[in-house]
Amino acid sequence: MPRPRQSAQTIPSMTATVPRELVHRAAVAETLLTGWSRTAPDRFHVSAQWPRSHELHVSSDRTAYDPLLVVETVRQSGTLIAHTEYDVPLGHHFVLNEFQVETFPQHLAVGALPAEPAVEVAFTDVQYRGARPAAARYTADVLRAGELVAHADVAFTCLSEPVYRRLRGGRTPALASDVPLRPGLPPTGVDRVLPADVVLAPTDRSDRWQLRVDTAHPVFFDHPLDHVPGMLLLEAARQAARWWTDGKRAPVGYHARFHRYAELDSPTWIELASEDGAELQVVGRQGESTIFECLVGTAGR
Repeated sequence: MPRPRQSAQTIPSMTATVPRELVHRAAVAETLLTGWSRTAPDRFHVSAQWPRSHELHVSSDRTAYDPLLVVETVRQSGTLIAHTEYDVPLGHHFVLNEFQVETFPQHLAVGALPAEPAVEVAFTDVQYRGARPAAARYTADVLRAGELVAHADVAFTCLSEPVYRRLRGGRTPALASDVPLRPGLPPTGVDRVLPADVVLAPTDRSDRWQLRVDTAHPVFFDHPLDHVPGMLLLEAARQAARWWTDGKRAPVGYHARFHRYAELDSPTWIELASEDGAELQVVGRQGESTIFECLVGTAGR
């Protein structure tokens, strides 16, 4: 595997965030990373900061970080390194294929200052098309004060804008139409405060919900998209697990496989496929197609 270049912009640590374009965010407030450096061939140290308050990723009593904040931090870390160290051009689209993460909630408490975790990233498989990476897999250990907060394994594909547009068959954010929002589940049942943050609507089956896709949501749709983002699908899996266990169990791990784009103009159905002890299998479907599958690991509250 070719070695990544040593970026002239490598920054071990900053008192501000990295450029938001490097992590595919429009809002500086949603940019979690503060620096990076290469520590060995294909190995990198990424620094981050987690806010003490967040609409989605900090508990309503401001005592705990949600595991999905870890997921977003790891996602941003891989995107940052792909751009800065593997020469993936800005403007390329990243397609998430698989995301597996296990978190340790005892290390996710909110303290008196914003948490400053470190992410140790190792790119384990980079596939090239010509001189540019076309796909990659990486692992990430998230550390806080030397304690292991989470371990993740991620696989993604890189697409140039022309290839992406051909793949999307002319779909663009401007042309996308939304499925009307149905009333959601009670917010307290999915560990949310605001009804606008509830992403599941009830159906006539207790183990099946319709995904609520609000393209004006400032976190899930930080910028215009022509499809349902992966983080919204993971939030749906999170809320399904919360609701199904009646709040008695909290999601602490996810193993998601993304099979195809979830389109904005078609209803997406979230189903509980199986339950085995502390693990719940959640599936997302559009029509006859499976969009994603996610094994949610839970722990008692």
